[in-house]
Amino acid sequence: MKLARRLDHIEPFYVMECAKAAQQIAASPACDPAQGGERMIYLNIGEPDFTAPPLVQEAAERAIRAGRTQYTEAMGLPALREALSAWYAQRFGLAIPARRIMITAGASAALQLACLALFEAGDEVLMPDPSYPCNRHFVAAAEGVARLLPTGPEQRFQLDAETVAQAWGPATRGVLLASPSNPTGTSIHPDEMRRIDHLVQGHGGVSIVDEIYLGLSYDDTYGHSALQLGEHIVSVNSFSKYFSMTGWRLGWLVLPEALVAPVERLAQNLFICASTIAQHAALACFHPESIAEYERRRAEFRARRDAVVPALQRLGLSVPVMPDGAFYAYADCSAYSRNSWDFAFELMHSAHVALTPGRDFGRHDPQRWLRLSFASSRDKLDEALHRLQRVLA
Repeated sequence: MKLARRLDHIEPFYVMECAKAAQQIAASPACDPAQGGERMIYLNIGEPDFTAPPLVQEAAERAIRAGRTQYTEAMGLPALREALSAWYAQRFGLAIPARRIMITAGASAALQLACLALFEAGDEVLMPDPSYPCNRHFVAAAEGVARLLPTGPEQRFQLDAETVAQAWGPATRGVLLASPSNPTGTSIHPDEMRRIDHLVQGHGGVSIVDEIYLGLSYDDTYGHSALQLGEHIVSVNSFSKYFSMTGWRLGWLVLPEALVAPVERLAQNLFICASTIAQHAALACFHPESIAEYERRRAEFRARRDAVVPALQRLGLSVPVMPDGAFYAYADCSAYSRNSWDFAFELMHSAHVALTPGRDFGRHDPQRWLRLSFASSRDKLDEALHRLQRVLA
């Protein structure tokens, strides 16, 4: 069967290939406690160990019992959009009208809609290397060209205005940033974000900012939405991370006024609407009791970071930039191996700890880096670090 040529630009999702390998090893006798083995500890997937809090689960049950399961409008439930508008005002001091907020089938649908609305064949989009692999593939699926620009610890693994200025060319259409970032957990300083956006606007380009980890910021210096720069910013967000609703597949876009109708037209044709049950459930995310629970969880993630990063440093797995958000540590494994892919598989076999090699996240020296997710419980993290110490010693 002849396949579309756009698939030539969509690489495998190596995170999932590693996850499958970890599951196969986990099924072996070496990981069977009944045979004297130790269970695999998964620190490779970016998924909170917390699930949706009780009020959210109860809201979903009520919606099902009441039969509130039919299509919503493509923009999403008006009440949920209003709730998000109020959240932006309360959390970030931003006046974001509900009419600019579109509810989507996860941040993935939000990114797809934004890319399809803004990019044409051959349009170049500047992105940092390293970055979340699916983001560049959304650009490729819209037949654009994701241009990865090498970044390092001195740039917090993020683009800066100077790099963007040097890379901008005739085909460049805009930037796709993430703050905080997967895989590094680092954010762009608000002043640098302003400089980047000023440059992009000067070229008539567009700034898309992935903010799905913004709720999980631990440093007041960086915990600001790019939406403070003005209505022209396209912001992508999600209920998956801060709101602990990964499998519910619910996200949102904040759009400039001029983009609302075009993106709505795309959503009507491609998705109809996001999950109605998930939308009704998400209304309970903004109840004071739920927000209090989310803030407790944010503090717990921060405590995990504060325990894990120094432990990795002591093991010789250097984390050159302290993550200020999300739940990832980006560690340099070059003291032990020249190939993080092979090293990750070695650790799966010897320590029964699953980490993610840097291969997914870019092309600039990926063999040097490993990503550890500290979204797992403290007990699992402590045990994983103990095993790594045992093996690496």
